[in-house]
Amino acid sequence: MSPEEKVRAAEAAYEKALRYELDYGCCPQCVLAAVQETVGVIDDAVIKASHGLSGGGGLCGQGACGALTGGLVALSAKRGRDRDKLDKGRAIGNFQKGKELVERFKAEFGGVTCEELQKTFTGRTWDMWKTDEYKAFDAARGQQCARATATVTRWVVEMM
Repeated sequence: MSPEEKVRAAEAAYEKALRYELDYGCCPQCVLAAVQETVGVIDDAVIKASHGLSGGGGLCGQGACGALTGGLVALSAKRGRDRDKLDKGRAIGNFQKGKELVERFKAEFGGVTCEELQKTFTGRTWDMWKTDEYKAFDAARGQQCARATATVTRWVVEMM
């Protein structure tokens, strides 16, 4: 892919991920679906498997932001170690790209966990298992989670 094609693909992926997050939610799935549709690499089973990573994992907030984990999964789908090579080394190149994504994410959004982003975006954390709190969080965050999801997607496509 030429540099110009990569820029166009990254922008298309950004727009898709933004729209998917606003329309459907589940940030890791939105990242992966947008990557799949713009550059391939991602299989439908990977998108399905990422569902539980949303909201810091199981909607609990304490783990890594789902957009970030979706991005890490996308990078690993492209660069990660194959099953038949578990005994062939650590595939450090993938970890380097993952580290780059985590550091860039932290610098841009002020943290890596769902709860850290909730605080950054809304000033507090929310219990996403309480219907009233989830609805209030959804209103308070506006498009910020969708923009984080789209930004990660753009970066991942640029890194692939």
